[in-house]
Amino acid sequence: MKRQRNGEIWDFEHEMPANQTATEVVLGVDGGTTSTVCICMPLIPFSHSLPPDPVPVLARAVAGCSNHNSVGETAARETLEQVMADALSKSGSNRSAVRAICLAVSGVNHPLDQQRILAWLRDIFPSHVRLYIQNDAIAALASGTMGKLHGCVLIAGTGTIAYGFTEEGKEARAAGAGPTLGDWGSGYGIAAQALTAIIRSHDGRGPHTMLTSSILQTLGLSSADELIGWTYADPSWARIAALVPVVVSCAEAGDEVANKILVDSVQELASSVKAVVQRLGLCGKDGTDSFPLVMVGGVLEAKKRWDIGKEVINYVSKDYPGVQSIRPKVEPAVGAALLAWSFLMKESYNENYRS
Repeated sequence: MKRQRNGEIWDFEHEMPANQTATEVVLGVDGGTTSTVCICMPLIPFSHSLPPDPVPVLARAVAGCSNHNSVGETAARETLEQVMADALSKSGSNRSAVRAICLAVSGVNHPLDQQRILAWLRDIFPSHVRLYIQNDAIAALASGTMGKLHGCVLIAGTGTIAYGFTEEGKEARAAGAGPTLGDWGSGYGIAAQALTAIIRSHDGRGPHTMLTSSILQTLGLSSADELIGWTYADPSWARIAALVPVVVSCAEAGDEVANKILVDSVQELASSVKAVVQRLGLCGKDGTDSFPLVMVGGVLEAKKRWDIGKEVINYVSKDYPGVQSIRPKVEPAVGAALLAWSFLMKESYNENYRS
């Protein structure tokens, strides 16, 4: 797609009738390590204090990784621009119809990250568009609370992070620093430990494990020696994390090594949640207040008898009995769109109040 700047139209916008009045829309983008999703949602009237159920969606677009730490800043920007253009094209809208965008992207961990993305977006969209840049964990939280920033979210997919907000606007996070700095409990962390266990078993440093035969069969390899070449031929996070279902299956079949990997991962995930809850005081002074814990990501999905998400809740509830587990009914990109609407509505109210 040819890039156009300063409010000039993209290629598909040339084909739209010049006199067409487009519906005002907001965009929500969930940019993760594995994929990036953009939702185009009609602007909900501000007279609605809560979003309608179901949330109206005009279009949905999907692209690849947009984490600049994983693919580099140039590739990440190209992915984000492409997915937003695709969503607008599918909805029959254009950039002039956009009122607000919430870009929730993994790897946005510092105000400087936000400033770089804001400057780049401002070159692409008209000046009237309100822009909000967040970490992707915020969109995941909003997908469970339907746009309300309160509580804690635990994401455990390819990577992992725990993020929390209070109603007063305080926020805190734990983990989410990427695999090099120890995203234990993530899909990558679980699978990487399984690969390590195979190598340790192969050279006599670790116990025998069913993981060896199961993972080699899954990958079409004949020996553990070949596993080294497979791993470093393409050490992308998502490629490694895709082995998690094999680890779970081995644990369910009684493999002690696989089971210990999962138990340790549950403890790591639970400790991330508890760290956020404690720092924000979400549990109240006596530790019994209720708070939502939004659970997002493939690692936490209850598809097997060995239910990682359920075990995490069990660990957290021992210390914080008021935890209320929420499995979102909408995807994080919808949560991002709801945040764009919520932020825009608050700004509108504040401006009207000042005037």
